[in-house]
Amino acid sequence: MSGSLRYFSLSARLLTLLFGMLIFNAECVAQRKMEFLDRGLVGVKTSDTSVFLSWRLLGSDDYTIAFNLYRQYGDQKREKLNSSLLTEGTNFEDSKIKSEQEITYFLTVLDGKKEVEVGQFKIEKNQDVQSFLKLPLRTPIGYTPGDISVGDLDGDGNYELIVHQNGIGRDNAHNGLTSDPILQAYKLDGTLIWEINLGKNIREGAHYTQFMVYDLDGDGIAEIVCKTADGTKDGVGKYVGDVKADWRDTVRTSRFYGRILEGPEYLTVFDGRTGAAIHTVDYLPERGDLMSWGDRNANRGDRYLACVAYLDGKSPSVIMTRGYYERTALVAWDFKNKKLVRRWVFDTKDRTHPFSGQGYHNLSVADIDQDGKDEVIFGSMVVDDDGTGLYSTRLGHGDALHVSDFDPNRPGLEIFGIHELKGGRKGIGAALLDAKTGEIIFKGAIDQDVGRGVAANIDPNHKGAYMWWAGSGNLFNMKGESIGRAPRSANFLIWWDGDLSRELLNGNYIEKYNHGRVFTAEGAISINGSKSTPNLSADILGDWREELILRSSDNQSLRIYTTIIPTSHRLYTLMHDPHYRVSVAWQNVGYNQPPHTGYYLGTGMDKPNKPNIKIAPNRKK
Repeated sequence: MSGSLRYFSLSARLLTLLFGMLIFNAECVAQRKMEFLDRGLVGVKTSDTSVFLSWRLLGSDDYTIAFNLYRQYGDQKREKLNSSLLTEGTNFEDSKIKSEQEITYFLTVLDGKKEVEVGQFKIEKNQDVQSFLKLPLRTPIGYTPGDISVGDLDGDGNYELIVHQNGIGRDNAHNGLTSDPILQAYKLDGTLIWEINLGKNIREGAHYTQFMVYDLDGDGIAEIVCKTADGTKDGVGKYVGDVKADWRDTVRTSRFYGRILEGPEYLTVFDGRTGAAIHTVDYLPERGDLMSWGDRNANRGDRYLACVAYLDGKSPSVIMTRGYYERTALVAWDFKNKKLVRRWVFDTKDRTHPFSGQGYHNLSVADIDQDGKDEVIFGSMVVDDDGTGLYSTRLGHGDALHVSDFDPNRPGLEIFGIHELKGGRKGIGAALLDAKTGEIIFKGAIDQDVGRGVAANIDPNHKGAYMWWAGSGNLFNMKGESIGRAPRSANFLIWWDGDLSRELLNGNYIEKYNHGRVFTAEGAISINGSKSTPNLSADILGDWREELILRSSDNQSLRIYTTIIPTSHRLYTLMHDPHYRVSVAWQNVGYNQPPHTGYYLGTGMDKPNKPNIKIAPNRKK
């Protein structure tokens, strides 16, 4: 070969390699499509003379963006409240109001030399002092407002609430007829947008009806996806399948009384604006031979979970599952051109597969290998973005799972989970794992059956998370060292006060580690029985702290509690962190767990990076 030809061949190979690297890098930095949000300006009247206000720092903002806040009484002239530009925390306490007058607050940003109005909030004349926003409901007789999810159903940048109204439900282990599961969509002022009745052929209970709310096609309008059946009535009054069909076992003396062991099963996408069914397909994985899931009465075969994940690193897919005690199957769907298109199927097919029997009563989603694409953490095993099994720890079933960057001194994410060891089974009751590899970093509760467990940065004086579980007695740091007495609550979490550490949420009250109770929602009630979880807890309004949504004691309204504690910490809205956003989407699934961020958020954290996201169109314009 001549020198010129060798040079040409080498140059071609170098160009090919360089081109490949460019493609790889482009895939790695692909922007995830996220929903458009407005500033979420919210005000709470904290006394007759004061109002606390907060608003969002958007994921598309420059971190140093400056704000001004104005107050206007009635139709009088506006007054600027801040003497200097607001460049720290995105909150403000107005302590000199005239309570007897209507007040409108205006939020502005500086765009170059131009000041642009970006938000308004009104306080009514003589409005009561209260720590929550009240959202009236149209709860059906005999029903209770249960799990809630959020999505922008009309593209205006504000969240709407989708409420699962619960009637009579049954655990999979128990026979009996149930009420029809009902989904209702509300605007934040209490306007009922639509109602979907899933019908008598969908059984009611924590393990049956998992509903996903997300903008799946990036058009700025969220969709609702869930399992449906013959007789499901959509938001415009149309039915899915055969409205006359009744697949329930209605014979009281039957060993399967109240169960649904045959008949078609569907998966339906509903329009967020109207609740109308857009597209329906057969639910996969199908039930097939019930014994392949573990028993004849569908106790094992009717165990469902669901989530949303960015499997290609850019667009969200919805994942519906079946089974976790023995055979386990996950099916990923894309929503393209208003159609559900199957992406992949993961199915262990039998109980002997190393990935069988590893599921929890919940799941998580994260980019654990940092390739820009999400994996599904399905309890004690992980399914890769392409639908193949990544690893199985074989630690078995559990009730609580947490995935985040809990240890900022270690690269990557960590997984903390607890495990059931019933019937005298030996093993590890609590474990901290390297999320990428599944390597066990810490193991505790040896040969103990554990029902609750938590990992979070809860100490404002300590960098990094602690972990603890029901019955642990001790609190452990990320090195597995005992550092003191564990909190009483091992239930739920919330970012609430002015520091960066997280607080403990249990029932209708919030506690701070080593401090005691800091907030009680009088007259409000949690849901899910002994689990005592909120209807929803997420960053849906104001600054980065999380709202707490609970039902009123008469079940006729929701109360949205938002913090009234000032903070100088400035963070991007958590809902523009993709890891956190998909966590909010799966919060309603099974035994509810708190959402986490995809980065370390806590004492001693680094300055937050701007999210690498692409915002959906503003449908409000």
